[in-house]
Amino acid sequence: MDKSKELAKAAEKVALNAYSPFSGFKVGAAIITESGEIFTGCNVENSSYGLTVCAERIALFNAVTAGHKKFSEIVIYTNTDKAFYPCGACRQVLAEFNPELEVTIICNNGKETINLQELLPKQFRL
Repeated sequence: MDKSKELAKAAEKVALNAYSPFSGFKVGAAIITESGEIFTGCNVENSSYGLTVCAERIALFNAVTAGHKKFSEIVIYTNTDKAFYPCGACRQVLAEFNPELEVTIICNNGKETINLQELLPKQFRL
């Protein structure tokens, strides 16, 4: 199986683990490192909404925790008819590690791949 399909399957599978009792909106994300390892994350909601963490950041943080800092693509999956893109906070966090990251969005109506630079053209950079 090629890595893009593997990423898509991993994102779809981990979405089932999402903790979303308030919105019912389950999101799964899978990010691939430069060395080819895949890390996943799902959204985790909290009754104090500001403490909710998105799937994209959890996947990235899992990879960073394991010692990785270079990424080539992230896949974001929702079991919806409409495509949902990463929120602004996730875009900025992802840009910290690769401002040119490929972002693939998968929903029931298909998929789209877009460069992070297009989603966040004026990233905050030191």
